Amino acid sequence: MDNMEIFKFGDPEAVLSNSLTEHLGIWLLDNGRYYSTPVPWHGLARLLNANAYHGPLLEFKTNMIMRGFQGSNALKRKTMYAAATDYNVFCNSYFQLVRNFLGEVLKVNHLPAINMRRAKDPDQYCMLSTTGEITYFQPGEVVHIKNYDVSQTIYGMPGYLGAIQSMLLNEDATLFRRKYYINGAHMGYIFYSSSAGLSDEDRDTLKKAVKGTKGPGNFRNIFLHLPNGKEKDIQIIPVGDFSTKDELEKIKNISRDDIIAAHRIPPALAAIIPTNTAGFGDITKTDTIYEKNEIIPVRENLLEINDYLGNAGKIAFEAVHISPE
Repeated sequence: MDNMEIFKFGDPEAVLSNSLTEHLGIWLLDNGRYYSTPVPWHGLARLLNANAYHGPLLEFKTNMIMRGFQGSNALKRKTMYAAATDYNVFCNSYFQLVRNFLGEVLKVNHLPAINMRRAKDPDQYCMLSTTGEITYFQPGEVVHIKNYDVSQTIYGMPGYLGAIQSMLLNEDATLFRRKYYINGAHMGYIFYSSSAGLSDEDRDTLKKAVKGTKGPGNFRNIFLHLPNGKEKDIQIIPVGDFSTKDELEKIKNISRDDIIAAHRIPPALAAIIPTNTAGFGDITKTDTIYEKNEIIPVRENLLEINDYLGNAGKIAFEAVHISPE
């Protein structure tokens, strides 16, 4: 026992040294030419593919917003669909007003929010390109629709930022399970032996057998025979192997519920399979309440573009409800 060594893990530590909200803020960049965004927009765009819920839920919300959309000659459906998507992801939407020589609006173009920035001068915007070039728009040429953020007034701020850790946890749990199946030889247990009948040659053979479970053809069984062995000469001691304790399901479900709650989408509309026999109730009532409480307020914000269309024709959203059979 002279070589026995015992250690313990340190106290729990956060992966991020500080909270995400401590880094929120906007500053003038590029020698004071435009304002930075509160959080990196490209990071929010990559987050759409982090798990099976976040991106599809935002797409579903966009489809709900566009249900019953009535466009005009100046503002087509695909333009509003792109703007509604930007609003759901970034809580910022940008429209470019194309005018004739009389100043009347002829057409409305969508400007991608991920590349748009508020310039230093009031009512002026610019668009960044992948090559580093900056395109400036004339004052009054861009209509910026955003939600209200209490920390600054330059950009809108998504309300789901508090669920980012849950989104990443959901992704990490899935990746861990994939690696678990691909690898096969993981530290899920301690193979313990106290038998004096296990020779050095036997130990080497057993070690090779355990290593052989790694990679293709893994999850194979091992046969071990010890002549004249005693009880508990060989023991298998689990070490927190969450693959056999439904830990993956718990993590996936908890993180999923956080994501759904952040988007405020009822489970019945989020394609969640109910675990009880009663289900989620009348989906037509759920649809009506969800549209009233969540979808209509977003539509009203997007309808702000009508204030700039003039004689070009205003847009509208016609209420469409699911009728029970």
